[in-house]
Amino acid sequence: MSQDSQHGKWTISDKRKPDKITTFFKQEPKLTRTATHVNQTNPVKYESNPSPSVKRKRETEEAGWNLSSSDDETPTSALKNEPKKSKVSPKRKKTEDKRPPSPHGTSYYKEEPADFFETNLLSMNDMYRFYLNKVTGIPKKFNTGALHIKEILSPMFGTLKESAQFNYCFDIPWMVEQYPPEFRDKPVILVHGEKRESKARLIEHAKPYPHICFCQAKLDIAFGTHHTKMMLLWYEEGFRVIILTSNLIRADWYQKTQGMWMSPLYPRLPEGSPETAGESPTNFKRDLLEYLEAYQAPELAEWIDRIKQHDLSETRVYLIGSTPGRYQGPAMEKWGHLRLRKLLSEHTKPVQNEEQWHVLGQFSSIGSMGLDKTKWLAAEFQRTLTTLGKPGKSLVYPSVENVRTSLEGCPAGGSLPYSIQTAQKQLWLHSYFHGWHADVTGRSNAMPHIKTYMRVSPDFTQLAWFLVTSANLSKAAWGTLEKNNTQIMVRSYELGVLYLPSAFNMSTFPVEKNVFPASSSSKGFPVPFDLPPQRYSSKDQPWIWNIPYAQAPDTHGNVWVPS
Repeated sequence: MSQDSQHGKWTISDKRKPDKITTFFKQEPKLTRTATHVNQTNPVKYESNPSPSVKRKRETEEAGWNLSSSDDETPTSALKNEPKKSKVSPKRKKTEDKRPPSPHGTSYYKEEPADFFETNLLSMNDMYRFYLNKVTGIPKKFNTGALHIKEILSPMFGTLKESAQFNYCFDIPWMVEQYPPEFRDKPVILVHGEKRESKARLIEHAKPYPHICFCQAKLDIAFGTHHTKMMLLWYEEGFRVIILTSNLIRADWYQKTQGMWMSPLYPRLPEGSPETAGESPTNFKRDLLEYLEAYQAPELAEWIDRIKQHDLSETRVYLIGSTPGRYQGPAMEKWGHLRLRKLLSEHTKPVQNEEQWHVLGQFSSIGSMGLDKTKWLAAEFQRTLTTLGKPGKSLVYPSVENVRTSLEGCPAGGSLPYSIQTAQKQLWLHSYFHGWHADVTGRSNAMPHIKTYMRVSPDFTQLAWFLVTSANLSKAAWGTLEKNNTQIMVRSYELGVLYLPSAFNMSTFPVEKNVFPASSSSKGFPVPFDLPPQRYSSKDQPWIWNIPYAQAPDTHGNVWVPS
């Protein structure tokens, strides 16, 4: 079956697979959320002139490869035409502390040298408190002022007493190792969206760690996920919130572009302070409490009380969350893209030639947009993003060539779950696509799992606003209007922070031209990729994760052939 589009031709045909190729990646959608050990066929080495009798494979151990979430809302029944899954051989006995290896093989991950990590906070810019993750395999200067999870959890930021980890994908043994030895047995609650077998596996993986407990997020609407990524860190000295884009698996902290907002250290309020004390000008405390209360989970009651006891007044960002449900009346503006629309309309000021300011969206997964742009993207979602005008849209999403030539090679595409079933229904969308280029942060070859949305001036030097979030381009994440626009339906949990210049006593944010090495005195905003973005060439195609790419090898000599 062939599909022509403005950006190339996709062909899916089992008959056309070269004899040398066996499965590089075994797609197991139901097993991708947690560190699940499953059999996988070995990666395939590319050979320009293979002998049919020769198959060169790299050895891997039997274990799962965690992938990041797909926001595809295609029902299971629509996936009938996908290649059949091969039978899984009987499971071997697992060691509880074994990490799931990379699909490259167990030796792919290298321990970072000691000088990879920061020893002090001198290079941290605390004006915007927006940081990228460190990336292994890029020049050191591009990691100076970026953060690794080991640094986030280190004593540099506080003496940890207890933590809460909200996430979509967990590798529990690896997560525990990221805490320093002195904090490794401190209580941790994992807030997740797993059900049935995957929930049982998650609990099983935590058995060696009695300090870990769980809170299951309710997901009552079909195809919803618990996609929020947040850390709550309670210290001897106070309390901190981190809202980020990384799953709690090693691959997400190794060679991907990720981002986070890290709050200031919030001090404890004096005893007897009123409940309204410690609020910020952005109402962050109220909104965070409302988000946590939406879980309706007794396991989070203690955390809600702790937040009430702390002073969050120094916060300068706005919280934008999604929680599953159908909302009417004033509640419609609490969540999803209508929440973003409300904040933009209330707290942004008109700028000169505002209709010429560009709206950029950058993400790692794409859901079903409908048969044409009027169904959602150019209707309700565009109205939100262009609250102050009607510019064109640029969508930044990696091309096949971006992925093939990346640090990880084709396996990076396992965290870019745009399916052929969805893509074929919305070829109109691909005319908006721009490639991933991030020379400004040294991350052109570190594929993005970060999600950012922004409005930028015609000359790309100023920002009217900037959003970093877990929410990909999907109706499940952002919500969709129903009942003649009197109701919004949201499927998933998501969380992000919105930067508005007015909260910083500025009219716009200047775009930082020299993001790395980071400087504590910089006033520019560190946009993670190059501006202006580069439109796909006539030869470029968007990365589609469940079709083969066997025409040329990736940076590790492998090809990508889903089964």
